[in-house]
Amino acid sequence: MITSYKDLTTEELAERIKYDCRTIRQSLKDTVLLEGLHYIKPFGRRKILFLWEEVEKTMLTSARNEESLAIPMANGGVCYV
Repeated sequence: MITSYKDLTTEELAERIKYDCRTIRQSLKDTVLLEGLHYIKPFGRRKILFLWEEVEKTMLTSARNEESLAIPMANGGVCYV
């Protein structure tokens, strides 16, 4: 079974997750975002393509584990998703 992924460059990923490209390359890559799972280097070259579905899955899993995926409500309460 072959799965199709949405490939993103570092710049495209930065736009989606609202991080600076430099932060992704220097802090997240190889610590939180792992080669072979969250990103690939096609043909063994320098270019990096991030696999959006895996990045999104990791972000949501981490958020749910920490119960930080919450929506602030107008009355001051919080709605946990």
